[in-house]
Amino acid sequence: MLGLRRAKHHGFRLSPNLLFHQSTRHIQTATVTDADIARLACQPLHPLTLADLCKHGHPPLSEQSLLNSANFTLSLLPARLAHRIQSLRSLPYIVVANPNVSKIHGNYVHSLSTLLPYAERRIETLKDEVEFTAVMADLVQTHNNTISILARGFLEARKYITAKEVTRFLDEHLRARIGTRLIAEQHIALHFSSQPHNDLHESAHHIRDAQESSYIGVIDTALKPAHIIRNCEATVGEICELKYGVRPTIKMVGETETSIAHIPMHLEYVLTELLKNSFRATIEAGMEREAIEITIAPAPATEEQTKTLKNKAEQMIHDHVGVISNYDQGSVDYASGGNKPERASAGNIRALSDSTPGVTIRIRDRGGGISPENLTKLWDYGFTTFNEDEINEKTSSSDPAGGMDAVMSQGGVGGGISLAGLGYGLPLGRAYAEYFGGGIAVQSLWGWGTDVYVSLRGVGKV
Repeated sequence: MLGLRRAKHHGFRLSPNLLFHQSTRHIQTATVTDADIARLACQPLHPLTLADLCKHGHPPLSEQSLLNSANFTLSLLPARLAHRIQSLRSLPYIVVANPNVSKIHGNYVHSLSTLLPYAERRIETLKDEVEFTAVMADLVQTHNNTISILARGFLEARKYITAKEVTRFLDEHLRARIGTRLIAEQHIALHFSSQPHNDLHESAHHIRDAQESSYIGVIDTALKPAHIIRNCEATVGEICELKYGVRPTIKMVGETETSIAHIPMHLEYVLTELLKNSFRATIEAGMEREAIEITIAPAPATEEQTKTLKNKAEQMIHDHVGVISNYDQGSVDYASGGNKPERASAGNIRALSDSTPGVTIRIRDRGGGISPENLTKLWDYGFTTFNEDEINEKTSSSDPAGGMDAVMSQGGVGGGISLAGLGYGLPLGRAYAEYFGGGIAVQSLWGWGTDVYVSLRGVGKV
């Protein structure tokens, strides 16, 4: 449902799959050696900002701006992929040997092999750019199911790696994946709304649509959180009706016309996960007649609130309030040591001032709250209120339409997956919120209900 809604607003979102099927068999690859991985993994990673993704201008992009976008994308991705390969190789051998974890390693090596032919040169012609965009489509398609495959792999290997190690690895790896996918999808979106592409297909109405649109690639410069909330309410409500036979309602208050520049897919994922938990708790507490109250406040959080919302595991960066950090974006790379904490901290960007437009969203329910025992584990990957038998059933089913795949819902952030009941939704949602300097905080009144605060920072004027 949400994917269909997005397709109407993002014509490009259907096109990369078409591009993938038409062009991947012609993609040139190069052998990836250990020396290539080591060389690229030595390059420091720096945080992205939304402004970085908007810097090539408003669509339709000119030929030169499109080439600049391609080269900017190329300058970022090889090192990011190499860091992920190193990180995977640093896991215990018995974990990497798991078929699912090994498959993810192979996917990253494949994606790097498609980028190496471009790594030592610039993209200077439209022909090169078209071929490069096909490589980006292949990258997006290849990593579509990374989250679900890793979830299966770590559940199967959980006897051989501690929960703390899993959480640290996944928090870093999946945050890094957000950036890698976002960089690729941004260029694909800019390609399909560019002047050269529209000239090639003689689509004057596409040029007019791009000029009038509030989108710059995948970024909506006039995003209204209230619209996303209503879409997520409809989707989660349908799930509840199927499972429980009832659906709670929401009451929106505050400044519902507030808009910011942000990525709809990210906010959509965060709100879907939060509403799923809120709706479920409300129904199971027998309080579905009580509307869930959602307040929209059109202001960025204060520095002290941001400090609390970000809730970092690494105390050393608490001195850097209001930054977009390498911790937020999975670029510290503990596992491989390629981007050491002190080196990564030096790459933090203080791009967001208190005047940067933002929004804070509060979700308040009467679902009975979260027990103190569960509250301490809320942000652990793999923590779930489902029992062991239910988890085993989800991961061991041989039915291609059941098992792990049966509990997937196409929440779709960048083609990503929402893992119902497997303990990935909330920590991954926090990763999306924190990626550009926001955060999530939870306040539980055990026996009564829960307040969840989502803080987002925009990009300002673009």
